[in-house]
Amino acid sequence: MEWTADQTRALEILSGQNNVFLTGGAGTGKSTVISEFIRKQESVAVLASTGTAAILLGGRTLHSFFGLGIMEGGADAVVERALKHRGIVQRLRKTKTVLIDEISMIGSSELQCAEKIARKARANSAPWGGLRIVAIGDFAQLPPVVRSVPGQTETQRPWCFSSEVWRNTLFDPVVMKEIVRSRDSEWNRVLGEIRFGEIEEHSFSILQERVRPVGLQFEGTRLFARRNQVDSLNSDRLKMLPGAAREYPTVYMGNAQRLDELKRNAPIPEFLFLKEGALVMFRQNDPEYRFVNGTLGKIVKLKDHEVEVELFSGKTIEMKPATFSMLDAEGNVLASATNFPLNLAWACTIHKAQGATLDRVHADLNGVWEHGQSYVALSRVRSSEDLSLSGLSPRSFRLDPEVAGFYRSLRV
Repeated sequence: MEWTADQTRALEILSGQNNVFLTGGAGTGKSTVISEFIRKQESVAVLASTGTAAILLGGRTLHSFFGLGIMEGGADAVVERALKHRGIVQRLRKTKTVLIDEISMIGSSELQCAEKIARKARANSAPWGGLRIVAIGDFAQLPPVVRSVPGQTETQRPWCFSSEVWRNTLFDPVVMKEIVRSRDSEWNRVLGEIRFGEIEEHSFSILQERVRPVGLQFEGTRLFARRNQVDSLNSDRLKMLPGAAREYPTVYMGNAQRLDELKRNAPIPEFLFLKEGALVMFRQNDPEYRFVNGTLGKIVKLKDHEVEVELFSGKTIEMKPATFSMLDAEGNVLASATNFPLNLAWACTIHKAQGATLDRVHADLNGVWEHGQSYVALSRVRSSEDLSLSGLSPRSFRLDPEVAGFYRSLRV
């Protein structure tokens, strides 16, 4: 494949020894760079912020790797428990590099606990006990989860970049700016303004031109903030197609105690119901680059062990089942789920769409409540021509002031 100048520079810096923070807007090719980095490295612990992200990445969660659990009992108790666990200590002593994906969703307390555990386990006073840290993510997208406080309407986000640990890690920042998802320069400019919450009048008018009603027959993906809206629309659309749905049950194997967790986090449902003509979304990146996570297509033919999908480009893909695995802290498979890597795609949550490239989108911004949600929704498409909207409001494009200040400090 052809690399952009940003991607080439990122790979050169990653090939060094310093700690690196790799960031950039949606569609700048961060995931491709990280996949290439992982492929070329040895002894890299690939970690993610959530179970879903870990399964898609083929890695582990930061919480399991460092023994954070659910942070019960407070920071001191978490560190003490982890250091009593021989497996955690031995794992940290033999690891050379830790890669943390979706760093924006890791809170400051989790990052500080992980660093302290690494430092004490390795008996090394250097930050992270001398581990090399590679962090990837965009703080202008989805933030860490905050527990609500009674009587408090707005809770300050525990951004990890505001912690002492972040400062002491001395990251080399790598900011990727060239968008590879879209070649529409005007749309890229609009997205850049939305990302930093500074949308100009002309850009807002471009979005207003995309506001239009769509019917139930819309042939694309509708993005909603709420899961119940997604399930309802996908079910209704499948019923509209003729004939009975064919059921493909997901095959699960492994640790029985982990299966419930895997079912919650795997990108494939427990039972996949399909009909010929159904709109589907691919939920993994193809090593042969025929499709990516988020590519849309229609079911052409259903077989026992194969599904034919016609992409919007007109190309037909013969799909085989794929396996998604949940790993323990050592990288061993605890449980696995095998089925076609497809979801019904008439609707999807904004959260699940993060990282995906979608061919045609109608984004319902009425239910948006979180900083960065609108940016995640709008940046899924390659061009404004692939987008329609409902519920547009200037309030939809808020950015946390801390995030804005952080990126200004990086001279983005």
